[in-house]
Amino acid sequence: MNEKALHTLEYFKILARLEDCAVTPMGKALCRSMRPLSDPAEIRRALTESEDALTRIYRRGVPGLSGTKDIGASMMRLEVGGSLSIPELLSLSSLLSAAERAYSYGKTDSDNEDDGDSLTPYFSGITPLTQLKREIDRCIISEEEIADDASPGLRSVRRKMARIEEKVHSQLNSLLHSLSPYLQESIITTRGGRYCLPVKLEYRSSVPGMVHDQSGSGSTLFIEPMAVLNLNNELRELEIEEAKEIAAVLKSLSDETAPHRLEILEDLRILTHLDVIFARGSLARSMRAVKPAINTDGRVCLKRARHPLLAAATVVPIDLTLGEDFDQLIITGPNTGGKTVTLKTLGLLTLMGLSGLLIPAEDGSQLAFFREIYADIGDEQSIEQSLSTFSSHMVNIVEILQKADEDSLVLFDELGAGTDPTEGAALATAILMRLHRFGIRTMATTHYSELKVFALSTPGVENAACEFDVESLKPTYRLLIGVPGKSNAFSISQKLGLPDDVISEAKDLLSEEGETFEDLISDLETKRRDVEKEKAELASTQEAIEQLKKTLDERQQKNREKGDAILEEARSEARKILSEAKEYADRTIREMNKLKAGNGVKEMEKSRTELRRQMDKLGAGQKLPDTEPEGRPPKAEELRIGDKVFVRSLNLSGSVSTLPNAKGELFVQMGILRSKVKLSDLRLEQEETVSVEGRSPYAKKKNKGGSGVTAKSMTISPEIILIGKTVDEALPELGKYLDDAYLAHLHQVRVVHGRGTGALKNAVAGYLKKVSYVKSYRPGEFGEGGYGVTVVDFKDN
Repeated sequence: MNEKALHTLEYFKILARLEDCAVTPMGKALCRSMRPLSDPAEIRRALTESEDALTRIYRRGVPGLSGTKDIGASMMRLEVGGSLSIPELLSLSSLLSAAERAYSYGKTDSDNEDDGDSLTPYFSGITPLTQLKREIDRCIISEEEIADDASPGLRSVRRKMARIEEKVHSQLNSLLHSLSPYLQESIITTRGGRYCLPVKLEYRSSVPGMVHDQSGSGSTLFIEPMAVLNLNNELRELEIEEAKEIAAVLKSLSDETAPHRLEILEDLRILTHLDVIFARGSLARSMRAVKPAINTDGRVCLKRARHPLLAAATVVPIDLTLGEDFDQLIITGPNTGGKTVTLKTLGLLTLMGLSGLLIPAEDGSQLAFFREIYADIGDEQSIEQSLSTFSSHMVNIVEILQKADEDSLVLFDELGAGTDPTEGAALATAILMRLHRFGIRTMATTHYSELKVFALSTPGVENAACEFDVESLKPTYRLLIGVPGKSNAFSISQKLGLPDDVISEAKDLLSEEGETFEDLISDLETKRRDVEKEKAELASTQEAIEQLKKTLDERQQKNREKGDAILEEARSEARKILSEAKEYADRTIREMNKLKAGNGVKEMEKSRTELRRQMDKLGAGQKLPDTEPEGRPPKAEELRIGDKVFVRSLNLSGSVSTLPNAKGELFVQMGILRSKVKLSDLRLEQEETVSVEGRSPYAKKKNKGGSGVTAKSMTISPEIILIGKTVDEALPELGKYLDDAYLAHLHQVRVVHGRGTGALKNAVAGYLKKVSYVKSYRPGEFGEGGYGVTVVDFKDN
């Protein structure tokens, strides 16, 4: 890739931001030297690595790679049998620490995924060498200090040195008291590694010993007293021995490191490479970037692409295509409208993608693989070479025409500018025609109307415009492909206050063809905005319709599910009631069998068998019965008060309370409900009696699977009066009434038993405790009859 295009498109500013994201010196150096890759497979691999790094950063942050240092020279010294210094071993320890952290990061992260990602092999290739690192850390405390326990010999020497130093200090402390008049200060100091006392110059002869130094003023001599001379000599010998022991420790550590030299170099290489990869991921996170698809067909499709060097809060995303339906795009429009930014966005994002960097755009964006990008952008005037702007641009264009091929991307800013407009437009058209013949992907900005006509009349060449709001005199920076731009010079000038007569005269000077063409562009722009507005309204309406359809579908589904649930609950409750009824009937007849004898027993058993057969038949059906009786609506003269009828609109049975009026309307009592209905809404119910051992007969409807129990229960009163009855008389009547009331789906009834002695009230309470479908009961409140009434609440059925 030519360096000129890299500078023109500000590629190195991106590398500077990438370098800031790296944490190791080697990684930063690689970021600075990064260039676009020349192999599509390598580009795709690098992009995948960048995307995986970004995913890991979002999930677990960046790996701890700081502390990784370049120890290549140290490893070369080990190769020839050399020994490493303390700083070199500390650098090695720091590298191994980073390797250990990275290995742990990769291992933990890989455990979350079944197959890992493109970075897993890098982390797996790291050799932490934990034992070697621990040994180095055990022996070396800092760049100036080796641990006493680094070796037995070093520990022994330092113990001897400590004892001798203690003797020296003891001797010198005793001399401080006796020689204090001769000393400049009562302190012990060292000169040349030997302990001395600061003696005043005039008392030199009073303190026997060896002079090692003199103060700058000459008034103080640093004398090693004869009393400690031998001890100091012995201490110096031990220091030499200590240095030998330290050298032996360093040699031992170096020998232990040497077998792992290749593993350490591989760790260094991997950590450096991971640093660059995660720098790419960190840069992508800061830019909210995504991975583009790379193709070799010359197709570019950028979705909501943003220039990475512009402020994220102000940059306007653009949608841009090139190389599919057309291989040349000519952008027109007023100055400061964003044309140059559009050129640079395409060029810079292409360079980033070819370098393995994610681009600031939306998912689904595509970039083409280009071996070269040529850019002629900006003011190229060269005073040193005595070249005008036009000449400088033409030098670049000549080079581009010589080198560009079908694997190149060419970017022109204001093609043909800087010379006579007529000649410049002709040259620009010819240049674009030449590039078009060779199928070279090209994007150019211009003000020339001739180029707009060229794009309109040439297949494979397309117009585009950078939208400009004439009312606010501000660009919107939106790129509109398929529409030629208008300079808006007259409109802008008028808005800025140029006199109307000047503008009118200018329009008169404009050629008729040019004015017609500009009017055509203006008309196209107006129609485009209208179409976009209608399209937006249509999209909004369509979205509302889809949302309404979705809501209706959801509501219908919920109603369907709710209806199914209600039906199933009703079936279940019906089966439960039938089962309880059969058990109750069986239990009652068995009790009666114990009390009766003779033929009466046989008759009762026959009735019990028939009752069981009828109830089994009712309980076997899975489908709820159709409660509407067959037949026609009754005539007015056929009805009598008390007749049993079925109200179709309410799906309830009841009895006639009043005769029909002139309008054919009458009142029907349906349980506790009394309602006015029309004759046409009624069906007559026919009844026949079935008697069981003197019990009150149940009305039985002649319809499909109908039950007399249902018809009878529909006319049940909300209260039963037991006043004046004995307990033995009242309880059977109460039991039957409660059964009918519960089957009629009453939620609450009143049992009127009176106050009296309280025996009947207590018997009713005791009976209610044993009824399974009674939810609760309580004495009546004020206005309900007080303690002479018991209010009963049923369970839901």
